[in-house]
Amino acid sequence: MDFVQMEEVQAGWSGDKKYHAWGEDGKEYFLRLSSPEKWERMQQAFGMQKKAFQKGLPVSRPVELAREAAQIRFVEEWIPGQMAKDALPPLSQEEQYHLGWDAGKILQALHSVPAPADTEDWEKCFSKKIDQKIALYEECPYSFEQGQVFLQCISANRHLLQGRPQCLLHGDYHTGNMMVWKGQLYIIDFDRPKTGDPWLEFNRIVWSAQLSPAFASGTVDGYFDGKPPLDFWNLLALYIAVNTLSSLPWAVPFGEGEIATMQAQAKEVLEWYDGMKRRVPRWYTSGKTLEP
Repeated sequence: MDFVQMEEVQAGWSGDKKYHAWGEDGKEYFLRLSSPEKWERMQQAFGMQKKAFQKGLPVSRPVELAREAAQIRFVEEWIPGQMAKDALPPLSQEEQYHLGWDAGKILQALHSVPAPADTEDWEKCFSKKIDQKIALYEECPYSFEQGQVFLQCISANRHLLQGRPQCLLHGDYHTGNMMVWKGQLYIIDFDRPKTGDPWLEFNRIVWSAQLSPAFASGTVDGYFDGKPPLDFWNLLALYIAVNTLSSLPWAVPFGEGEIATMQAQAKEVLEWYDGMKRRVPRWYTSGKTLEP
């Protein structure tokens, strides 16, 4: 596919080049250029997004995936809406909650694709990842003021990984990868697909909760068609502790600004969870009564 005009889009952390592009057909597209070693991942992303579109879910229509000598081209239709982080704050709490409910229902539908039969046992797989993330944190030149609290939470709850089901995951599901157009929520950026426990998908809900507790609450409720089970909250605390711990070494290459962001986020997580002593985070109570 050839384009007559392209404008670079400055967004995200993937390292990919992104463009708002206009085709010879007069239509608008989103073009992502990735490095060649991402081919397998981008194939999976294209396939997942295509299945979601075919199911009628609110995602952009994927148009083309091409492997070239020095790059991978991923082309999809352009969504002319607002990023959720900009669209949500002006809305009422009820409207934010309802869009969150939609996000939960969409995620529920995305999780209908099971993991391959030969997928490694989840407890074994994620336990290795936990060990790696702990090692990276301990080697990091920076640390959280109460980092030991996260480590204790992880140690006390690792057994919850036993017997968990697995499915195909979006991999980065939060308001930073969502848009709102004509009052409808759209899911974007399928470029981090993976297989795993479906509840792991909520480990990025911290970003949504910081922006809009009502939206985050709606996402959880929509996914479970109502109030979630206690088992979910117990496991989510583990996943958020792991994700928070790993966020600090991740931030180091991006500089002091991102390090400060992750330090502040860790502090807020500890406030939500009363130092990881409670299982249902404080942000959930602010939105759970706003049912559709």
